[in-house]
Amino acid sequence: MPDTRPAPAPARPVPVHVHVHVHQTPAHAEQTPVHVPQTPVHVQQTPAPARHAPVHALLADGTTVRIRRAGPEDHDAVLGLYEAMSPDHLRLRFFSLSRVSVRRAADRATAPGRPGHRTLLAEHAGRLVGLAEYDGPPGGTTADAALAVADDWHHRGVATLLLEHLADAARTAGITAFTADALAENHEVLKVFDDLGLRVTRHYDGPEVHCVVELTEDEDYLRAVEARGSRAGAASLRPLLRPRSVVVIGAGRSPGSVGRAVLRAIRRGGFTGRLFAVHPEANALCGVPAHPSVAALPLVPDLAVIAVPAAAVPGVAEECGRAGVRALLVVSAGLDARLSDALMEACRGHGMRLLGPHCLGLATTDDGIRLNATLATRRPGPGTAGVAVQSGGVGIALLDGLARLGIGLSEFVSLGDTYDVSGDDLLQWWEADGRTGLAVLHLESFGNPRAFSRTARRVARAMPVLTVDAGRSEPGRAMTRQALFAQAGITATRTVAELLDTAALLHAQPLPHGTRVAVVSNAGGLGVLAADACADAGLSVPPLDAALAAELRGLLPEGAAVGNPVVVTAAVGEERLRACVERLARHDGVDAVLVTLVPTAVAAATGDDPLRALTELPRPLPRPVVAVLPAQAARVGLRRSRGGTPLPAYSDAEDAARALDHAARRAAWLSQRPGTLPEPVEADTSKARRLVAAWLEEHPAGGRLDPQDTAALLACYGIPQPPWAWARDEDEAVRAAERLAGAGGRVVLRGYVPGLPHRDERSAVPLDVHGAAQVRAAHRDLVARFGDLLAGVVVQPPPDRGTELFAGVVQDEVFGPLVVHGPGGAASEPLADRAVRLAPLTDRDAHDLVTAPGLRAAPAADTARLEQLLHRLSRLACDLPHLAEAALDPVLAGPHGVHALNARIHLTPRRPNDPYLRRLR
Repeated sequence: MPDTRPAPAPARPVPVHVHVHVHQTPAHAEQTPVHVPQTPVHVQQTPAPARHAPVHALLADGTTVRIRRAGPEDHDAVLGLYEAMSPDHLRLRFFSLSRVSVRRAADRATAPGRPGHRTLLAEHAGRLVGLAEYDGPPGGTTADAALAVADDWHHRGVATLLLEHLADAARTAGITAFTADALAENHEVLKVFDDLGLRVTRHYDGPEVHCVVELTEDEDYLRAVEARGSRAGAASLRPLLRPRSVVVIGAGRSPGSVGRAVLRAIRRGGFTGRLFAVHPEANALCGVPAHPSVAALPLVPDLAVIAVPAAAVPGVAEECGRAGVRALLVVSAGLDARLSDALMEACRGHGMRLLGPHCLGLATTDDGIRLNATLATRRPGPGTAGVAVQSGGVGIALLDGLARLGIGLSEFVSLGDTYDVSGDDLLQWWEADGRTGLAVLHLESFGNPRAFSRTARRVARAMPVLTVDAGRSEPGRAMTRQALFAQAGITATRTVAELLDTAALLHAQPLPHGTRVAVVSNAGGLGVLAADACADAGLSVPPLDAALAAELRGLLPEGAAVGNPVVVTAAVGEERLRACVERLARHDGVDAVLVTLVPTAVAAATGDDPLRALTELPRPLPRPVVAVLPAQAARVGLRRSRGGTPLPAYSDAEDAARALDHAARRAAWLSQRPGTLPEPVEADTSKARRLVAAWLEEHPAGGRLDPQDTAALLACYGIPQPPWAWARDEDEAVRAAERLAGAGGRVVLRGYVPGLPHRDERSAVPLDVHGAAQVRAAHRDLVARFGDLLAGVVVQPPPDRGTELFAGVVQDEVFGPLVVHGPGGAASEPLADRAVRLAPLTDRDAHDLVTAPGLRAAPAADTARLEQLLHRLSRLACDLPHLAEAALDPVLAGPHGVHALNARIHLTPRRPNDPYLRRLR
């Protein structure tokens, strides 16, 4: 797509408010350019760390490009990009065919860095295929945007991808809008801007169109970039998960060779595509044609399976890349940092997706592919469960467990060390593959947790997403993982066995409508134990209503008890038991039915089989039915009968009850309105960023802000604070007290001692002082205790009555910014006994934080104010990546509103990192 800057024209700055997060590119959008003023302008933007490091990202067709900042050394390449454009594209780009304009544009794009200007380049295999730049007026918050894409790279998503990265760089520099001019006939470039998902306004002036693109992040924009990301990710994974041809490299002649085992598994699995092996000497291995090198193959395979010693992996990957292979599956282990970097360099340089290294392999049961490239002894059968694991051992356990249940797979993917392909990639694939209805994950890390959370909560609306909550032994991190799962609607179990228990239920039965369980048993003692297990799991076993009890009494043998549990007696036959269970499963006062049975002599004598009564229940019933068969079943199984619904059968009532609880929680999550990002709260982001940049310039190692800077930063986000004054000495403290409370009025003095641990801060707060004499005495006491360490005091009126709470933000190295809420005052650890959600908060997230267990229910007005406070903290965290911690403790919620009585803010030098910006790891 041609560039987008015309001949010189005056800039038209249009101030607009916003910030942006970005992701992936649509397939249609490589269009020809806009007309933007060419005159170079020097702009002093808000200081912010520049993003210099090159990144790799996916185009709409799955191709990988490298995005980096341009420099003077790129002048000839940029000039070549312009000069290679067709005359029509040149005219649309520059409004003329002037070669002078072309050369000036190349000069400007590659000039040494200057404030207000940024040029990004997109490269593929060392060739420049696209360019995007912005140029802004001095002191403004808008910049003119320009684009150029090589003629033969249109309609592949280059322009959209570059705009996403350019918008991210602009937002970091304090720019809130792009402006651009285009010819009205240039429909393609206008569509590029329209399809970004950002707000675009147009003004027509004769043959030209003036566009303003607001760089505002909202829910519509995030949905748009997620859709682009899913399409691009799925396209890039096709060579890995739907390959038409595969080569195995490292399949030796020894029976114990790992590569040979994978080659044999692929061949025996009935792979429908072309299969080859690479071996320096053999002509065939395991009946598969072998060739001495990848270059010697009769065709370029989509997927290469690499099973060579660690030291040889990067070289083999480079050979595959040069040959044009699109994806690698590396089962080799033991790569050190140097070898890992070399492997990734080969993959990124040649645009190959990578699964592994150190993985068990992958399998897909699609009839058109039937690829079993794994080291597992059990070949997955076809079905609808997608499984992605990092641990090979957990993967084998899940394969065996699901096979025992008769649950077939759509895909099995061992992620290994997850250098590239991650659980997020697999969720996006399963969301769109048309085959998967149940996602099973075992993840030790999340790559990009915030992006994963958004993907998971979207996918979980369409199918159950189950995981094992590994790592619970780390309290802080465990709490954060649980928050991630809760936000995303992921069903998190404690063990693999519990996951299989739950998968059996979710695979075979409808979800319960609530937590009310009807327990049915042919032995009274078993029924009581099952009811206790339900109560322990958080379910309820309420009495049945009188009409239902009377109806059941008419169905069941004499002596049956029709309370809850329902004891049907040992004399119950198949028909009566089936009628009882069916009636319970159709009653509005019941959400699930748990039937626990033991063999009886009566059933043996009559030939009745109570279990058969359950497996032959009519389908579908509106509520789930599960069986507990003590000492008669494996831990869990699916019992089937022709024409009936598969019945989850457990050996222990506790296992069944936990599975029902997980199902009930999923039903409750689905019943809630999906959370949405609210309209951004009002904030002076530019001022906040200037304050942070100026402070870090004076304190390059980071640290805690003093009370004045803290209050100023909170004020940028409208976080309510009580009146206060800063006093550097005793006289200023007296004057401040008189201003705030009048002569003789009560005030609180809070000493500020830089570096004082939070747990010791309370010793610096003399309470309930009034009158000049007491203020002086309190100040002298602080000076006596802290000496020259005392930097000053904060003077405040005494707080009103209310509930003390904690609200804050913690920057987690794995999960990013976390918003924390809970009881205030006593605890010093920000994550201890408090609710946590990942930022940015949706309206649902904020409500869940305010109403979390353990917090006293607040009046409706306070709830709304607290939610607004948390949204302001969430925006502060997302706007300011240098924020290490913000702790408002206490926050006072009471009749006079919600106020932060005390605040601590820590900043740290950190490179900004947009979690939604599309880039490969």
